[in-house]
Amino acid sequence: FCLRAGEKGYLWAWSDTCCIDKDSSAELQEAIGSMFGWYRRSALTIVYLSDIPNTGSFGASEWFRRGWTLQELLAPQTILFYTQDWSLYKNHVGSNHKVNAHVIEELKWATGIDPQFLIEFSPGMDDARSRLQWASLRCTTRAEDIAYSLFGIFNLHLPVLYGESAEKALSRLLVEIISQSGDISVLDW
Repeated sequence: FCLRAGEKGYLWAWSDTCCIDKDSSAELQEAIGSMFGWYRRSALTIVYLSDIPNTGSFGASEWFRRGWTLQELLAPQTILFYTQDWSLYKNHVGSNHKVNAHVIEELKWATGIDPQFLIEFSPGMDDARSRLQWASLRCTTRAEDIAYSLFGIFNLHLPVLYGESAEKALSRLLVEIISQSGDISVLDW
């Protein structure tokens, strides 16, 4: 990871897996509330698809079925995908896979997300039902994270209450979406 960042000219790299103290509830609350913005403001987001050989395709990767990776996909302006041998996905050269039409088309098929959102995503309440559908087939290790991982997608800042259950976390998320958007169609996603 750091080697690839260095090859692109960066002296610093940040990894959410390594750099967030998950044992500190205060740090975790801050990180969950800030993560979308961190990805949005990153100069480059590097995605390592550990389960995809260089000749493989996006659709087979577990990365596209994990809850937290939805914002990692949508928030950054610049993203590069690397396969299990740390080579650029399908050897697509360039400095940003979000401007590569072939990669965007593959991402569309892997995620069901329209290319306009893959290329330029704005957080908020617009088309909230679709945003929930994008997340509906994704999984998280901690049950409540299925809701918490969407806070940035909807530009919401809600308390993180681990132990409340996925149902309660999703209920709070939906109540807030309806409260801010007036869109009750989110109840049918």
